[in-house]
Parts: sequence; C-alpha cells; structure tokens
Amino acid sequence: MPYIKRTIEDSIARASRFFPVVLLTGPRQVGKTTVFKNCEERTYVSLDTLEQRNLALNDPALFLQRFAPPVLIDEIQYAPGLMSYIKAIVDERPEDSGLFWLTGSQQFLLMKGVSESLAGRVGILQLQGFAQGEKFARSQCKPFLPTNAWREDARPQSLQQTYELIWKGSFPKLYQADTDHWQLFYDAYVQTYVERDIKGLTAISSEMNFLRFVKALAARTGQLLNYADIAADVGISQPTAKSWLSLLVSSGLVYLLQPYSRNVTKRLVKTPKLYFLDTGLACYLTGWKTPEVLEAGAMSGAMFETYVVSEIVKSYWHNGVEASLYFYRDSDGKEVDLLIEEAGTLYPVEIKKKSNPDKRDITAFDTLKALKTPIGAGAVICQAATHLPLAESVHAIPVGYLQ
Repeated sequence: MPYIKRTIEDSIARASRFFPVVLLTGPRQVGKTTVFKNCEERTYVSLDTLEQRNLALNDPALFLQRFAPPVLIDEIQYAPGLMSYIKAIVDERPEDSGLFWLTGSQQFLLMKGVSESLAGRVGILQLQGFAQGEKFARSQCKPFLPTNAWREDARPQSLQQTYELIWKGSFPKLYQADTDHWQLFYDAYVQTYVERDIKGLTAISSEMNFLRFVKALAARTGQLLNYADIAADVGISQPTAKSWLSLLVSSGLVYLLQPYSRNVTKRLVKTPKLYFLDTGLACYLTGWKTPEVLEAGAMSGAMFETYVVSEIVKSYWHNGVEASLYFYRDSDGKEVDLLIEEAGTLYPVEIKKKSNPDKRDITAFDTLKALKTPIGAGAVICQAATHLPLAESVHAIPVGYLQ
C-alpha cells in the first residue's frame, strides 16, 4: 500500500525542532513507526526484537553507543531503564534537538518513565488510526470547530459510505484490504493486545473475563459510564472494572468524555461518557458482521456518535493539540452531545443520524446561557447532503466534512 500522508507529520516536525526527545504514543498498528520513518531517514532499532531488547535491558550504555542519536527507538516501553540514560545524553547536548524519536504502545508504563526521567525534555504526541480526511487525502486537516468546518475539498457521503467507514475502522492495515480480512485482523488484534500488552501491565485472573469486560464496554460506547452495571454483567468487582478500564484508556483504545462544569474540580467527580476510538474494533466486539446489518441495527446511532467523537478527537491529537472536549447535561436531563472549549468560548455540537435536522435538535443549546460563558457557533453533525443554516450561528454539517 502506498504511504498515506498523516496530519501528525507537521506536529512531529515542530516538536523535533524544539525538544531533544519526541515520543509518539498510540495503540498498536496505527502506524507510529511508519510515520516516523516517512518524516526522516535515521538509525532505527526495535525493542520488539529480543536481541536488541536484551541489550537495552542489560547494558543500556552500550545500547546507546551502538545506536547513537539521531535514532528512532521503537517500543521503548520494553526497556524503561533507557530513559535515564537518554536523559544523560540530552543533558550533555543542551543545544541539540530531535536527538531521540521514541514510539510506545503502553502509555501507562511510558508516562511513568517520562515523568521520572524526561520531564521538560520530551514532546509527547498521540497517534490514532487514519482520520477521515487522511483517507481522502485532504489538505490542511485542522482541529475541528464549527467555524472552520466548510472545506472546498470536503464532500458529502451516502449513508452506506458512512457505515462502511464506521464498520471498517481506522487501522491502516484494513484501509485497502478486502472485507474478508476484517474478521481475521480483529481476531488477531484482540489476541495480540491481551497477550502482549495487557499481560505485561497487570495480572489478569481470567482472560475470558477480561474479553467479556471489553465486549461489555463496546456494547456501551456512547453511553454514560456505569461501573456497577458493567461489573455485574461481567461478574467482576467494581475496583477491577475501574482498573481494567484504565488500561484500555492508557492503551489509546477508549476515550472518556468528561461532563462540562465551570468548576474544574467537579468535572473530575461526575460521570463521563465512554467512547471507543476505533469504531471497527467496537463493531467487531459487539458482533456486527457487515455495514448493512450495523446501519439497520440497535447500535446504529451509538456507532454514528462514536465515529463523530473519535474523528473530532483525532483532529486535535494529530495536530499536536490537547482536545478540550466535554458533554453537557443539566438536572432537568437536557443534554448537548459535545462542547468544544477554545480560548474561553464553548462551541456546542449535536450528533444526529439523520439527513434533515431542524431547530428541535438544538433546543438544548439555549440552556448553555446559564453557564455565563461565551457561546460560539454551533453545529449538528449529521447525514445532510450539504451544510445549511439551522439558526443564527448554527449549521447542519455533513459527517463527510469531518477532517
């Protein structure tokens, strides 16, 4: 498959000009190594290889002599002890940037090593699978806001096309693969994730229970997180459910959308909503075998919402920007699917699997006035054929316009 340009390349270049170390995190199989290799030719070493891993673990100083900077070290989490030796090298060369490029698939371990050894010396970027705009080779993919949604190179897409994208997912390996490979890919992906990542992070009493837990989460994508309900379904304790969920979040497979509150402390204690960041994986785990069955099924709306949220998250992360995304729900049950906070202004977004949204779909936007915070342009992301105004400063935006 020919290389497809990734939005994050520009973020890598900026970070590499400023930091001596650039760390690219994200789930397995999203293209971290491929992106780095396309950015610049440099010495490459993978700690997936037992010989190189053993050297890094047993003689890190010799390892870094053999693979001197500038160097790309793949799967750095397998040798966390390298971090302190890398720190020593970059401290000896304070004027140099871009010395070490690192990748890792286990943020839980990586962040511990980074915070202890490389704080202030490393630019951290997060990569997910292909964004919609990357698949269609669109230029200048930017963080999504309703104010910059209209694009000359954007295009509407049919309901069938949308659900093909949702069902197939975003992993590069599947982008041009036949649909016959879909089941095989996700079978292997889930098994590899459990065998290589989860077992390396924690002791799991039962692999079957862990897989049941992941499937229970996938069935609840787009819903409020309820530990008691999930734990009861799987037959595990709530503390175990919380621990296992933290692994999925740190692995980059699940995203928790926090509720909005003007009081930042209150945001941390309220219930978030849960989203899978790859809809193909969520479809596999919940047993939707074709796009057509998915579109007509009970999870059609939840998967559509999950797809939109994941695309918006990627639009920020791939530009090297933290996503300030929330949802809103008041005591009367009025809810706004997504709030994007930018420069002190809130931009409300509703997500609807329909082609003809109207003002009734944005009535909850009026409740945001009570927040006494500037409210910017709003949007309903939907299956409309083209963007059209719904009210003053609120537009219907086709899902095909997402970058």
